[in-house]
Amino acid sequence: MKRVLTGFLLMSTLVTYAQKPSVIGFSANLVDFSASVPKIGKVDPGFSVMYWKGITKKIDFSLRYNGLFTDYSKTGSKSDYTNEFEGSLHARPINDEHVFSPFITAGVGIGNYGTAWSGYVPLGGGLQLNTQSDGYIFLQANYRVSMNSSRLDNNMFYSLGFTQTISAPKQKETPKPLPPLPVVQEVKDRDKDGVPDSLDACPDVAGLVQLNGCPDRDGDGIADKDDKCPDQKGLARYQGCPIPDTDGDGINDEEDKCPNVKGVARYQGCPVPDRDKDGVNDEEDKCPDLPGTAANNGCPEVKEEVKKKAEFAAQHLYFATGSHKLLSKSFKGLDEIAVLMKADTAMKMAIEGYTDNTGKADKNLVLSENRAKSVQQYLTGKGIDAARITATGYGQENPVADNKTAAGRAQNRRVILKLKY
Repeated sequence: MKRVLTGFLLMSTLVTYAQKPSVIGFSANLVDFSASVPKIGKVDPGFSVMYWKGITKKIDFSLRYNGLFTDYSKTGSKSDYTNEFEGSLHARPINDEHVFSPFITAGVGIGNYGTAWSGYVPLGGGLQLNTQSDGYIFLQANYRVSMNSSRLDNNMFYSLGFTQTISAPKQKETPKPLPPLPVVQEVKDRDKDGVPDSLDACPDVAGLVQLNGCPDRDGDGIADKDDKCPDQKGLARYQGCPIPDTDGDGINDEEDKCPNVKGVARYQGCPVPDRDKDGVNDEEDKCPDLPGTAANNGCPEVKEEVKKKAEFAAQHLYFATGSHKLLSKSFKGLDEIAVLMKADTAMKMAIEGYTDNTGKADKNLVLSENRAKSVQQYLTGKGIDAARITATGYGQENPVADNKTAAGRAQNRRVILKLKY
């Protein structure tokens, strides 16, 4: 008996169902009331009479009556036979037209155990075998959960049975005959480009399908027959030609703000500007807002009479011996320079101080710079903006005469005034 039960349990589960109108069935059952968890214990035999009805293609509803030959009872009063009634839903992942169709089951049932009635919930699954003759063989195993533990224990239910369809089987539809194949007419394509001559705008030249069979040598998406520049990629708005560059400066007219004058990219196709209109562009013009000459880097030339006044003032600069104190007899020439710079506010001055080689070089450098700054301070005191004047000392550098003679040293002790723009 144990071997029979073991083989029976390996087959596991329940219910035949399908998209069938109505079926009835019979099964042989075993119930294990000693199983609070799924296992094999003492089993009691029984049978079932069943009815199924398909609800959907994959869900069936069933009613069944179970008769059990058992004296199981928890109330003390015993009987040799138990009645059970169940209603269940069965769901399967595939249609029952397959030879094997697994399913799961959930439902509700009630039975009398001795003289006590108790409800239970059958939960389980099964495997259906389609016999291809409107009949099914099935295996089922349910774990039945008691609704009243004082009258009924949780138990295991095993079933092997069959069903038979009680409604007329569905008639298979006779397939309709296929319509006759249409006569295929030969498609003419003279240039063999895959576009029929009837649709080919260029039937004698192999081309592209997207261009109605016409070629496109430069690959710009414009058919050669419509392309005014068939060997250069272009745009449709220029009839297949590239964007023009009228002035030939390498910047196309759509991006060139001066399309008729050669320019440069950094000025969006326009020439480098020349604000003062002196013929020297602003990038090379050291005085971009003052008209000047190319020879003087775009700056105006200082007039000769002004240069002479600056030279005169420089030759008549006097300082206390060994000091940077400016003597009063220097003021006349510097005053004239101040007047000139006030009249021409664009004019600037560079003051350079020099010494002879008497004494230490580092002290001479400081002395020369202080003398240049003394001249600068005098001019700023006359109302000239300090930003227009630079003062630099060079010490005993760049001698203009021989420091071995007194006359040469006197020439080397000098301050130079350079007017510029």
